[in-house]
Amino acid sequence: MKIGFVVNDIATEKPIYSTTRLAMSAAGRGHDVCLMGLRDFGYEPDGSLSAITATATAGKRYRSLDRYLEDVQAAPRERTELADFDVLMLRADPAAEAGDSAWASTAGLAFGRMVAETGVLVVNDPRSLADAMSKAYFQQFPEVVRPRTLITRDEDRVREFIGELGGRAVLKPLQGSGGSGVFLVDMEREPNIAQIVEAIARDGYVVAQEYLPAAKDGDVRMFLMNGRPLEIDGVYAAFRRRPNEADVRSNMSAGGKAEAVKVTDEMLHLVDAVRPKLLFDGMFLVGLDIAGDKLMEVNVFSPGGLGSCAALYGVDFASAVIEDLERKTGMRKHYGSELANVQLATA
Repeated sequence: MKIGFVVNDIATEKPIYSTTRLAMSAAGRGHDVCLMGLRDFGYEPDGSLSAITATATAGKRYRSLDRYLEDVQAAPRERTELADFDVLMLRADPAAEAGDSAWASTAGLAFGRMVAETGVLVVNDPRSLADAMSKAYFQQFPEVVRPRTLITRDEDRVREFIGELGGRAVLKPLQGSGGSGVFLVDMEREPNIAQIVEAIARDGYVVAQEYLPAAKDGDVRMFLMNGRPLEIDGVYAAFRRRPNEADVRSNMSAGGKAEAVKVTDEMLHLVDAVRPKLLFDGMFLVGLDIAGDKLMEVNVFSPGGLGSCAALYGVDFASAVIEDLERKTGMRKHYGSELANVQLATA
């Protein structure tokens, strides 16, 4: 199998990223693996698609994520025909493309759609990812699993809504991820709501969301594959992300700590509720962020934490992800173009 991983920029990838783990796992299973950045695509006059890619030493068995990524980043770049791939995995984080480079994520998804039209399996499905660029995508999931939410740029309406919630709410930007620009406000402490709203609204809409008391202990990141919990021999790919005492955010990139967690029936009920939408949208690998009986976020772009799961439970979940992609490429050979990309992505 020839598999490509689309990242923001090969040079800025890190060994701890789940994408690095997935790529090394694929290489370890004997596949031809390439990495490419959002700025590396090309459309030729004859209609063919290509990308400037990098790959580690062919046939070399790696045990170290650091060494694997070092070899990839040091490898000579080559122009590769994208139609030659079996799988293209979109793993770029739109939140990393702020300001003047916001175009990169949009362009990456556009190329992803064109690659899918050549018969290459592209996951997660690029058309659905384009819809998910905004946190408004989260509002398309069943109301029963979501915190109460307001999306606006009107400061007065934000104040009113916080009052409806009892005086506490979480404010964050409509665009972005990784815990960037997230504020917990409490009206009793008279926070400077105007300043917070102005800062967030400078780059777009403001999301005001019900504060979930269970979030004080952090949230649970649970991986789903094909709409179901990623599980090996009864062990779930899930862990608690506990925030540090000075920060409301539990994101690992914001200083959160990973802890083992027991997956409850309550969590599995949430998975059941979101499964139909994820399957319909071709969302192959997803990270749910759960607090109590509610979802805080559905990460469909580059959910991280496979390394934390491996460290906590001693289970190689990355290999299971690659194994399922192998299964899907086998299905493509049987069905050809009868299965659309969005269907095959979660089949």
